[in-house]
Amino acid sequence: MNHEQSELLFGRAKKLVAGGISSQIRVNEPSEVPLFFTHAHGSHMWDADGNEFIDYVQGMGPNLFGHSPEFISRQVAEDMDKGYVFAAQFERELEVAEMALRMIPMEDATVRFASSGTEIDQLLFRIMRGFTGRPKILKFEGHYHGWMDSVNWSVHPPIDKAGPEDSPVPVGESAGMDQATADSLVICEWNSLEKIERAFADHPGEIAGVITEPILANSNCIVPAPGYMEGLQQLCRENGSLLGFDEVITGFRIAAGGAQEVLGITPDLATYAKAMAGGFPIAMIAGRRDVMNYIGDGTVYHGGSFNSNVMSMAAAYASLKYIQEQGDRFYRDLNAKGHRLMDGLRDVAKSQESDLHVQGLGSVFAISFTTKQEITNWRDHARNCDDDKYGRFAKAMMNNGIRLASNGRVHLSSAHTDEDIDNTVAAAAAVLPTL
Repeated sequence: MNHEQSELLFGRAKKLVAGGISSQIRVNEPSEVPLFFTHAHGSHMWDADGNEFIDYVQGMGPNLFGHSPEFISRQVAEDMDKGYVFAAQFERELEVAEMALRMIPMEDATVRFASSGTEIDQLLFRIMRGFTGRPKILKFEGHYHGWMDSVNWSVHPPIDKAGPEDSPVPVGESAGMDQATADSLVICEWNSLEKIERAFADHPGEIAGVITEPILANSNCIVPAPGYMEGLQQLCRENGSLLGFDEVITGFRIAAGGAQEVLGITPDLATYAKAMAGGFPIAMIAGRRDVMNYIGDGTVYHGGSFNSNVMSMAAAYASLKYIQEQGDRFYRDLNAKGHRLMDGLRDVAKSQESDLHVQGLGSVFAISFTTKQEITNWRDHARNCDDDKYGRFAKAMMNNGIRLASNGRVHLSSAHTDEDIDNTVAAAAAVLPTL
């Protein structure tokens, strides 16, 4: 596959943009050079050399309806004619809040809006500490809650640096991080109630709250073990700590009510972004009224010039309205596509005696290479999954016109067709024998 124009543009970019890219994960795209794209529509993208790809990155998850859905473009164009950023309130904001709260299975909840998942998770940590008066947040290995110093610890730690399973040590994801922020975190292995019990016992009266991806989308798309979430919620209640769900990936994607609906567990607080506005930047925190009142009365400070900007609110309004109008069939059809692709990949892997492995839920799942039947947490992945082999697979798939994320996470959109899925499975069948 020819990438001559992308190579030229990347050479130019390296002189202008640090590293030639504007988000570090992009340098890991499985191609000979970070690709430059000219346009995208639905499930397909075209690069500067005219190569066409079936896209399963989908903006790393926001494009629930594919690229540039007409109904979102139309609503955004209509609303932005009235202004861009008011730094004030307007009715569309209320309409989005009303729709979101009808979809989320939280009772007597309120919301606040922001611009990114990283940003809104910072607000979640602040309100947990403000409400409880406690200093520490418990987070899990393998879970990603943004790139800020306060939480970018032990996301994908090397096992030899991560410490013992019973009491992991914080491992920073970057040079230059403020080491003092590690002291505000308690790191724990996920999917083990025994480990959480120990963490609470080791830090009595210190843990303000627990933050978790309710479905671990950033590591193998792991569904929690039966009873785990119920037990986690009970431990939080017994210890006077708040339970927070990071639904930045799962919210409005796996179901109208996100992971809360699928798992039947309602946290005290939850954060959303990505799929909520179908490709426009937005974030939202929702939570118990008594907790959220700490933001409402200014005890916990929250600001942002671009919060509730006109374009993002219009996109969120169009997205949530479309989902509500489609009803149950939207997620039934979307998840069916995901399961069809997962089953197709499994069948190919079985027929070729390959160790390609898929697990997850419908429209979001993960591809890895392992002989294990199931991956249950980050350390399980680190010990048993061949990331180098996945990198070779993703690169070969890219050369066959299939764009996959460098971290193995697959995002389906409502724009993906049966033909897309068939072509993807056929590409995998051609690629696997070459690895």
